[in-house]
Amino acid sequence: MGYRTLLRDHQGLLGICFLAMFTSSLGQSFFIGLFQAPISERLGFTPGQFGTAYALVTLISGFAVLRLGPSIDWVSPRRFALLVMAALAAGVLLLTLSPWWGLGLLGLGLVRFCGQGMMTHLGNTLAGREFVSMRGRALGLVSIGMMLGETLLPPLIAALLVWLGWRELWWLFGLVLAALWLPLLLRGPWPAAPGQRPARGHRPSGPRPFRDVRFWRLLPLLMTLPITMTGLFIYQAAMTRDLGSTLAIYALALTGMGLAKLPGALLGGRWVDRLGPVRLARLYLLPYALALGLAITFGGHLGVWALMVGGGLAMGSQESIATSLLVRIWGAEHLGTVRATLSAAMVFATGLAPALLGIALDLGAHFSFILAGMLAFLVFGWWLAQGVLRSPEARGE
Repeated sequence: MGYRTLLRDHQGLLGICFLAMFTSSLGQSFFIGLFQAPISERLGFTPGQFGTAYALVTLISGFAVLRLGPSIDWVSPRRFALLVMAALAAGVLLLTLSPWWGLGLLGLGLVRFCGQGMMTHLGNTLAGREFVSMRGRALGLVSIGMMLGETLLPPLIAALLVWLGWRELWWLFGLVLAALWLPLLLRGPWPAAPGQRPARGHRPSGPRPFRDVRFWRLLPLLMTLPITMTGLFIYQAAMTRDLGSTLAIYALALTGMGLAKLPGALLGGRWVDRLGPVRLARLYLLPYALALGLAITFGGHLGVWALMVGGGLAMGSQESIATSLLVRIWGAEHLGTVRATLSAAMVFATGLAPALLGIALDLGAHFSFILAGMLAFLVFGWWLAQGVLRSPEARGE
C-alpha cells in the first residue's frame, strides 16, 4: 500500500497526528528563539539569564514528560489532546500577559512542556500505535508536520513582524491552531484508550525502560542526532569559523537540511515497512557519518553543506525508525511509556550537550576535533546497539 492509499483511507487519524506535530512548533527552540529578545525584555532577563532559565525549564519539562507521558497508554487520546491544548493555551497567555517574571517563566515552561514535549509525544505515539503494516509510512508522513513548521514559520513570522508585535503574533498563531483543532476534537476519528488506568497505589504494568539494559544500549544510537545537531545549531559561529566557511553559507545549508528531511522521512517510512526497523536502524546514520567524515577531512563550504544535508536525511528518517523499533521490542500497548522515557532522556541530553561543547571550545578545541568526537560517539552508539538489534525481540521472533 502506497502513500496515496494511506492518505485516502486514514486521512482523519493522519490529520490528527500531523496537526499535533505541527502544533509542537510553538514550543520548539527554533520558534521561541525568534522571540528571544522581546521575551527576555518582558521578563527582565539578560541574554545570559534567559539562556539559564530556558535550560532550567527545558530540564523540568523533560521530567514532566517522563512522569505524565505514559498516561497516553490509558487516557483517551481525545482527552489527552484537549488537556495538552488547554495547558498550552494557558502557557501562551501567561508568557504574553503576566506582569510578573515568575508567572511568565511558568508560561514558558508550559509552552516547552506541551509543545516540544507532549504534542510531539501525542503525534508519534498515536501514529506508531494505531498503524501496523503501514507504521513506517504513517510516521514518515506525520513527521512532515514538524518539518513544515520549521520551514514555513520563520520566514512567515519575519514578514508578519512588520505589522504585528510579538505578543499579537503568538495570539494569532494560537487562534489559528485552535481553529484547526476544534473540528478534530469535535468530530475526529479518535481511537479508544488502549489500556486501563492503573489502580491507585499500584505502578503501571509494563516495561520500565530505565531498568532495562536493552534501552540503555539503544539510547546512544537514538540520541546521536539530537545531541550532535543541537551542538551544530548552537555553535554555528565557531563551526563556520574553524571550518573556513561563513554564516551565509550555513544559512543556505540550513535550507538544504530542511529540504533533505522530506525525502528522508518519505523514503525512510517506506523502507521501514519493507525492510523492517532493525535493518534501517543499522543504516540510517550512514549519511550523517559520511558527512562528518567529509567535514573533518575537507572543511570549508563543502563540510558545512555535507553536515546539514547529511544530518537532514538522517533526521527525516529517525522518528519512523526509532518508534517502529520501540514497538518491535516493547510492544504497541506500552509505546507511550517507552517513548516518554526516550523523549525525556533526549531532553536531558540535549540540555547538557551544549554545556559540554562550550567547555571544549573554551579550552581551545578546534571544531574539527569536536566533529571527530561526534563521529566517535556515533560509531560507539552504533556498536553498542548491535546486541539489541540482533536479539529475538528486535527481529520479531
